[in-house]
Amino acid sequence: MLAGTAGVLWVSRDRWKPQAKPASTASVQRPVAQEPVAALGRLEPAGDIRVLAAPIIGIGGSPRLKQLLVEEGQRVAAGAVLARFDNGPAQLAEHTLLRVRISNLERRLAVDSREIARYRRLTAAGAVAVDELDRREQLHLLLQGQLQEARAQLVRVDTDLVNTELLAPISGTVLRIHSRVGERPGDKGILELGDSDRMEVLVEVYESDINRVHFGQRVTFTSENGGFTGSLSGVVSRISPQVRQRDLLSTDPTGDADARVVEVRVRLEPSDAQKVEALTGLKVIARFQP
Repeated sequence: MLAGTAGVLWVSRDRWKPQAKPASTASVQRPVAQEPVAALGRLEPAGDIRVLAAPIIGIGGSPRLKQLLVEEGQRVAAGAVLARFDNGPAQLAEHTLLRVRISNLERRLAVDSREIARYRRLTAAGAVAVDELDRREQLHLLLQGQLQEARAQLVRVDTDLVNTELLAPISGTVLRIHSRVGERPGDKGILELGDSDRMEVLVEVYESDINRVHFGQRVTFTSENGGFTGSLSGVVSRISPQVRQRDLLSTDPTGDADARVVEVRVRLEPSDAQKVEALTGLKVIARFQP
């Protein structure tokens, strides 16, 4: 009886052993495609941006702006005159006076040299005292010193005369003007000049999205306010290592101005850069391709 009972119990356990259910194909979840990262950006020159200041004259002062020859957004070539200052006429007058003085001193020295040569012959013949020759030679040396001094002053005035005009150090676009005619330029200088032959976009990406942005990633841009038609294209060239507060504000009044963002720079394609080279500062909407 004991053996039969054990056999029944064994069979019973095997009969009610739970069976593994086959995996249902309906329960397999497919990966959800991520939406592309979108952020606000601003067009900027990819080359140098120069802040041009007024020259320093006197004791730490600057001349007033007499003429402003450019406007914001204007293209200029290297060496072009951008502005003129009110110290120009005075420097030009001093330059003219020095040139006249130098010319007079050179003529006096030429005449005096011939006279000294004659006095030396007379002194050698005993017709003129040696003291008279010495006096004339000392006067000649004095004239030579005055000529050297006038020439040195002319070099200084020529330098100051160059500073009566503001010249473009590079070819580029006038990005911003800080001073107007009649004003004495302050700490911000006169204007900002940018090399806009190459353009890039400064994009502020939310810190929560930055892990989906990488070097070489393709990015497309559209204008937030209709500054250009169609779209622009570029690639990520630099990602800032610093997280900071948002600077570019959307036109949406509910935008989060206190959000933390990372600056990402995107280099525009050359053909697209030419379309917007005169639109520095324009806001754009960036979409990073996944």
